[in-house]
Amino acid sequence: MSPANRSLERGIELLRAFRQGSELLGNGDLAERTGLSKSTVSRLAQTLVGTGMLQLDAPSRAYRLAPAVLSLGHAMRSGSRVLAVAAPRMRALAEGRRINVGLAAPDRDEMVYLESIRYARRAALRHVVSGQRVPMELTSLGRAYLAVASDIRRDALMHVFRSRRAEGWQALETAIEQARTDVAERGYCAASWQPEVVALAAPLEVAGSQYVINVSLSTAEPMDEVAKELSPALLDLVANILHDAARASL
Repeated sequence: MSPANRSLERGIELLRAFRQGSELLGNGDLAERTGLSKSTVSRLAQTLVGTGMLQLDAPSRAYRLAPAVLSLGHAMRSGSRVLAVAAPRMRALAEGRRINVGLAAPDRDEMVYLESIRYARRAALRHVVSGQRVPMELTSLGRAYLAVASDIRRDALMHVFRSRRAEGWQALETAIEQARTDVAERGYCAASWQPEVVALAAPLEVAGSQYVINVSLSTAEPMDEVAKELSPALLDLVANILHDAARASL
């Protein structure tokens, strides 16, 4: 990799260090999150300020993401073919059944929501928005993706999860493998990684890219009962999105 490309890669890592709740990050924070030296962080951050990707907060000597970053996200969403065809179908299902419906894509070892239409009874769950990340190994979204990922990709991710979740790994590995079986046999998997929240997810491949659709709701009902009730709607949603995407490509 050329020096120019290496610098670009490191600069992108600095931008990735900003997550929800991370308004301001100093050189030390950025160095800790990226593994880069403070001197490298300082140099790259100054470049990102100059290009309009970061803003320097002088009193705290820390950085925040600049408005230009938001415009990139908007450009991605407005230009997304899968969102254009999926969003109307997702909203109709969410409003008709008063449930949560989401569309997500994998990013490294997490899933990122591209769209999230929320009708959760619990206020805290209504704040899941586009751009939010969730753990891949714990969620129905992530497990549905792992079920269809290539063997090489899945093995690499499982190694990451095993290192991160050493305590209780055996049970987690079993749950991930069960989800893989469920996707193969039923087309979807279910998980409940938050108390009294059940989510079902199904993989969705559009134009060669892998996405995942999920439906969820706040309930004390057993997971099997929720799956029996919502799985037909989820699978119909996936089929309808694929149909609309195929028509749009003609």
